[in-house]
Amino acid sequence: MAFKKIIGGIVVLGAIGAGAFLFITAPQRLPAEAWAAAGAPDLTNGERIFHAGGCVSCHAVPGAADDQKLVLAGGMALKSPFGTFHAPNISPDETAGIGAWTLAEFGDAMKRGTGRNGEHLYPSFPYASYSRMTVKDISDLYAYLKTLPKSGNVAPGHELPFPFNIRLALGGWKFLYLNEAPPVELANADQTVKHGQYLVEGPGHCGECHTPRDVLGGLKTDQWLAGGPNPEGEGRIPNITPAEGGFGSWSAGDIANYLETGFTPDFDSVGGSMVSVQKNMAQLPKEDRDAIAAYLKAIPAR
Repeated sequence: MAFKKIIGGIVVLGAIGAGAFLFITAPQRLPAEAWAAAGAPDLTNGERIFHAGGCVSCHAVPGAADDQKLVLAGGMALKSPFGTFHAPNISPDETAGIGAWTLAEFGDAMKRGTGRNGEHLYPSFPYASYSRMTVKDISDLYAYLKTLPKSGNVAPGHELPFPFNIRLALGGWKFLYLNEAPPVELANADQTVKHGQYLVEGPGHCGECHTPRDVLGGLKTDQWLAGGPNPEGEGRIPNITPAEGGFGSWSAGDIANYLETGFTPDFDSVGGSMVSVQKNMAQLPKEDRDAIAAYLKAIPAR
C-alpha cells in the first residue's frame, strides 16, 4: 500500500507540474486596449519601420528586383541547426497572406510570438527582438504592409525533425528567452544612442545574426553582437562591437557611411547576406543610420 501511495503521489505531482508548465508557458496575447491606443496609422513611419526591419530580405521571393521586392510572397528557406524554416507570405492577400489578420493578431505575432490561431511561433521569426518594438511602430508597419501588392503564393511548411517540430516546447523557450529587457545597459546614453539602441535591438534585430547562440538557440547576451557561426553553416557572422576585429578602428561616421553606401573605410564593399541588410538601411533617414552607428560605438567591446 505504501508503494502504491508513493507512485500515486508521484503521478499527482507530475500532473501538477505539467499543468503548471502549460499554464506558465501558454501562448500570450496583449490586451485589446493596447492596440486601440495606437491611434491613426502613419504610413510614412510604417515604411521606415519596414526598411529598418528588413522585411524584404526574408519575405520577398529570392532574387526579386525593383518593385517585385515589395511582393512579400514568402518561401525563402532559412537553414538552421534545428531544421529548415520557410518564411511565410506576409502580403495583404486574404488567404495566403495576412490580409485577413487584425492589428491585434499581427501585433501578438510581433511582440508575443503567438500565431493567429493561438499557437506558438518559431523564433526563426525574430519576435524575441520585435518584442521591444512600440505598439505605435507595429501599428504603422501593419498599415504599411496592407498597402503592398497581394500574392497568392502559399509558402512551404517548416521542415523540422523531432523533437523540434513540437510547438508545445516553444513555451519553455519563450519562458527562458522572450523578454523586453535590453541586452545591454548603457549608462548615461544620450537620445541619439538610445534611438540607435531601439533600432538595433528592436526592429533591426541585428543581434539575431551577430550574437552567438547557446545549445537551445537562445542568444548569449553576454557576447552581444560579438559575432559567431553562420546559422546557415558557412563562414562566420562578424563582430560589430567596438573591439579589435570588430568596429574598433571605425568611427561612427564610417559605420553610418557603410550602412548608406555599402563601402568600408578601406573601400571594400559589403558582401554576403549583409548586402540586402545594407540596401534596407540605405532607405532609412540619415538620423536613423547615425543613431545606429552611435549605439554600435557605445556598446561594450567583446
